[in-house]
Amino acid sequence: MNRTLLHSDSAPKAIGPYSQAVQVQAGTLTFLSGQIPLDPATGQMVDGDAVAQTERVMENLKAVLAAGGLTFAHVVRCTIFLQDMNDFARVNEVYARSFPSNPPARATVQVAALPRGAKVEIDAIAAS
Repeated sequence: MNRTLLHSDSAPKAIGPYSQAVQVQAGTLTFLSGQIPLDPATGQMVDGDAVAQTERVMENLKAVLAAGGLTFAHVVRCTIFLQDMNDFARVNEVYARSFPSNPPARATVQVAALPRGAKVEIDAIAAS
């Protein structure tokens, strides 16, 4: 996949682990549905705070990517939905581990509620 990170000094710099934009010449786009912190073995929500829940969400996304022969390196766009924006920095720390370089474009929004009382949900778009 030909992937180019775009940056403009005329727009605000990224304030977290994401890029202003990612441009790809893509043969295949894969749209991942939002993942919440469900343990696939039990179907139950993981216990814990937003950090523990984000760790499970990222594992779930990784598994779905793998099913398509993809990795986090193929992800070009994510949306993070948070129940509480006060968790933003801690969620960023966990999220950033999956994107140590060339992070995808991203939006983060606070929502009134998430399925099953989750604190975080993340969706993604991958290109290959």
